[in-house]
Amino acid sequence: MEREAISAIKNHLVEVSSLTDPYVQQLRFDERKGVQQLLKQLEKRLAKEQFLKEQFYNMQTFERSCYKNGYHYLAGIDEVGRGPLAGPVVAAAVILPEDNELLGLNDSKQLSGKKRLELAEKIQQQAVAIGIGEVSAETIDKVNIYQASKIAMKKAVENLFVTPDYLLIDAMSLETQLPQEKIIKGDARSISIAAASIIAKVYRDQLMTEYHKHYPYYAFDKNAGYGTKAHLTGLSEYGITSIHRKSYAPIKKYL
Repeated sequence: MEREAISAIKNHLVEVSSLTDPYVQQLRFDERKGVQQLLKQLEKRLAKEQFLKEQFYNMQTFERSCYKNGYHYLAGIDEVGRGPLAGPVVAAAVILPEDNELLGLNDSKQLSGKKRLELAEKIQQQAVAIGIGEVSAETIDKVNIYQASKIAMKKAVENLFVTPDYLLIDAMSLETQLPQEKIIKGDARSISIAAASIIAKVYRDQLMTEYHKHYPYYAFDKNAGYGTKAHLTGLSEYGITSIHRKSYAPIKKYL
């Protein structure tokens, strides 16, 4: 009897979701090296999927507690851009549906650029509402970055087209009548905050890429305004721009 082609086995295994599947058990008797390699790849894929499911469940702890207490529109809030020498600080507020399926959510800093873009698209497709808050370098210089981050977060909440009934905020409290919880390292502990972290990061990176077109000497499309070598070289050769934070070192020395 002719054995199944390895290419056909590979296609079949894409649909397999358990190592106890009879088809998998049958393949274990196939001594071909290619088949055994496919089984190893299957084991690796299923292990990763199980890890992501467990991570997803653990990162819903705060959300489950809120739902249990009668809240339904939970806004996860996070900001990006405190450290750069140029550009705004950006916050995002994201309300996810209770039955969302967003495996792989995590602190945006822990994800590759490609993965952030992939997840940002999924978040935009599934979210109940998304709000963005942006505060300029000029305002950052006037009020300091901590206060500017708060302002950005408030703006993000105000820009939600669905009013949240509870706020989950990364490491900060906001002056608002809405009930809230401040969560340290929330972008790695809450799916709602992780979603906001990803949305804010992708939004700001794209914004800085646009700024690069106007100010091409600082590599904003590569460094998002952070003080990389290319950015510092641009500063030394061309000076500052209108989006540089004048209250930050080393920008001060170019004033």
